[in-house]
Amino acid sequence: MVILVIIKDLVEIVSNCFTNGIILKSLKEFIIVVLHKKGKKNYSLLGNYKLITLKNTLVKVLEKYIVNIILKVIEKYRLLS
Repeated sequence: MVILVIIKDLVEIVSNCFTNGIILKSLKEFIIVVLHKKGKKNYSLLGNYKLITLKNTLVKVLEKYIVNIILKVIEKYRLLS
């Protein structure tokens, strides 16, 4: 329901990003969480850790929007046939 309220603004942001070739710094930032892998004895080795990357929610919405546009073009012009 929230997406229906902000969709116009999201479309404008995406349009401006593509038109001007500018990506907001906040859209490029991620949070990386480092977790110990269970059952490992030596945590001085890098392979004994797992990295989890958390994306900005707006980035996820924009990616989905762009993927949908690309899929529609692929279907319309039968680019994968």
